[in-house]
Amino acid sequence: MFNEISARERQLLEKVRQLSERQQLQVQDFIDRLLETELDRELTNAAMKSSEAAFAEVWDNEDDAIYDNL
Repeated sequence: MFNEISARERQLLEKVRQLSERQQLQVQDFIDRLLETELDRELTNAAMKSSEAAFAEVWDNEDDAIYDNL
């Protein structure tokens, strides 16, 4: 796995190794939050996409057509 790391990954590893254990834990928490945020965004987009068909009849009507251009 670590045999085929990119230059950027090597730089990150070198920097992380210079940090104290406490700082490394903070970096790990930060990375975990970044990954959770991305997963949350993907789940939200998937939920919105799956609900489009259910709401199509409600949203696609002449009275609400003016809002399509907003």
